[in-house]
Amino acid sequence: MGYSTMTIRFVCLAIVCLVTFGPKAEAAVTCGQVVNNLTPCVSYIIYGGNAVPVQCCNGVRSLNSMAQTTPDRRAVCNCIKNAVTSSGFTYTRFNLDIVAGLPSKCGVNIPYQISPNTNCNSVH
Repeated sequence: MGYSTMTIRFVCLAIVCLVTFGPKAEAAVTCGQVVNNLTPCVSYIIYGGNAVPVQCCNGVRSLNSMAQTTPDRRAVCNCIKNAVTSSGFTYTRFNLDIVAGLPSKCGVNIPYQISPNTNCNSVH
């Protein structure tokens, strides 16, 4: 699958997230914001590399700054989890490890692991 095809699927997923998980009364962070901040990470997640792109880390840090409440952290967790499980891309252990490692590689500490198995309702 080419990079442009993956980008199109990612954008389509963003639209699905907005419709399905869009702004909730208690959460200020939307799936659209999650997707906008993490789009620079797509190539790195798919292909890996020696260093995380600066724009990707900027997006990860921005999301972390936005998600200061439990509802916001849960919204971000759900958006990321749904992006991982619903993108149409077959993630290998390699890709999932890259996704899970993004926060620490960008110097961000989040209170949950990014994984298709994460229970976002338990995020505080």
